[in-house]
Amino acid sequence: MRIGVIGTGRIGTIHANTLSRHRDVGSLILTDADAPRAQELAHRLGETAAPGVEEIFRWGVDAVVITTATSAHAELIGRAARSGLPVFCEKPIALDLPGTLSAIAEVETAGTVLQMGFQRRFDTGYAGAREAVRSGRLGRLHTVRALTSDQTPPPAAWLPLSGGLYRDTLIHDFDVLRWVTGREVADVYATGTDAGPAMFREAGDVDTGAALLTLEGGTLATVTGARLNGAGYDVRMELAGELDQIVVGLDDRTPIASTEPTGPPAADKPWTGFLERFGPAYEAELNAFVEVVRGERVNPCDGREALQALRVAEACEVSRRERRPVRLAEIPGGGAPA
Repeated sequence: MRIGVIGTGRIGTIHANTLSRHRDVGSLILTDADAPRAQELAHRLGETAAPGVEEIFRWGVDAVVITTATSAHAELIGRAARSGLPVFCEKPIALDLPGTLSAIAEVETAGTVLQMGFQRRFDTGYAGAREAVRSGRLGRLHTVRALTSDQTPPPAAWLPLSGGLYRDTLIHDFDVLRWVTGREVADVYATGTDAGPAMFREAGDVDTGAALLTLEGGTLATVTGARLNGAGYDVRMELAGELDQIVVGLDDRTPIASTEPTGPPAADKPWTGFLERFGPAYEAELNAFVEVVRGERVNPCDGREALQALRVAEACEVSRRERRPVRLAEIPGGGAPA
């Protein structure tokens, strides 16, 4: 199997390393807008660098992995679909609903595969939470509390391109909330603050956000996010039911300290970022993609799944901006595939 990797930044490098050592992947073709960066990575891995995207499609590949800037995702997904190629793409498909829906339509018209990069679905802790909910261990699920807190913010230049805290960061929480609970979000109320560094205000973004979500069936969920969490990178989910309560992301590296005399000590080596925290999950999702391409498993996260997470993020942005509750029915894209 020959795979084209478009984009060799941080996550593209991680994915290229995973694929290069995969027993079912014979070779890679790497390309990037920064050509020397792609050439250096290709040399290090013993793979081939291409001058540009055109060569990826002209030289012939069996699948494509897209890890470029978000602004290029939708166009590249469509290009691959028209070429009949299966695609793995980092989230999101696009930063707006029209672009997302257009790319999904191209994939569905072509009858090809689009697997989205929501790596938390491949994390052992979240998988265990899903099993606990589905098995009935928790009883009636009444409360979910999810959070994502970055230790350090992204570069100022990235903020205007990111789509904002809800679309860029908390979209992972929205996706995994649906995946773990098996329930759709009915309505949201969101707020945020830009009281931190000026770069957030200048980008029209917030550095801290919170949302209250009502799920189908009445379960209440809170989702919070922060860009400046000095203790470390903190990603958790607590699920409380009438019979039991569990937590994802609580281990000896969780960056939290107890004030109780008999509480656990603070972490010696707290998590510092998402690549470290979710390393095994990133590898597992690429292994799954290879299996999908080989016809050995069903797509674990298609474009329609990514669309629903984006719709929740969009609803949160509307709620924050207009200071009101927003029903998901107000956000386009909720219907069945055409």
